[in-house]
Amino acid sequence: MTKGENTRKYIIKKSAELFNQRGYAGSSLSDITEVTGIKRGGIYRHFACKDEIALEAYDYAVGIVNEKFTEAAKEQQSAIGKIMSLFKVYEQVVEHPPFIGGCPVLNTAVESDDTHPELRKKAQQSIERMLQYIKGILYEGIQNGELKPNLDTDSLATFIFSVLEGGIMLSKLEGNNRHMQFNIECLSKYLEQFSFQSS
Repeated sequence: MTKGENTRKYIIKKSAELFNQRGYAGSSLSDITEVTGIKRGGIYRHFACKDEIALEAYDYAVGIVNEKFTEAAKEQQSAIGKIMSLFKVYEQVVEHPPFIGGCPVLNTAVESDDTHPELRKKAQQSIERMLQYIKGILYEGIQNGELKPNLDTDSLATFIFSVLEGGIMLSKLEGNNRHMQFNIECLSKYLEQFSFQSS
């Protein structure tokens, strides 16, 4: 990897951390030069504008979180275990989020809802991929006989994802992980009704 490629990746990484904490609108190019230590001219050698940085920074942040989701799920054998492993990634969201600033999908979805169509589209795509991922886990559980075949994977996936993001939001807002802990406990009990083991 060349020095230029390393510099570009460094700008993306530091900008992703900045945007995920302060938001896109709340971060200026001057903020980017401050967190990277790279002058404005150096930034413009790699990116045409702040928008270009933001889109790549979003992909970087989401990629980091997705890697942690995948790693956590690999350690589980059951479908319910895999679902709950997603919550374990954010179990200590206040002190130890998987990416600095919390969930990049949640942060971007809220901020870009009416202000940045391109970022909004990226957040929408991330949400759809996450829903498909959760549905895939549920479908696998049905296929291997762990979960009851009559469950609605579409609605359950939406519910699971909403519980995850809601727990993140409440815990971050209050500065207390208790909401995520509550959601983990309640969802774990709720999912038991879809398991053949509960019959």
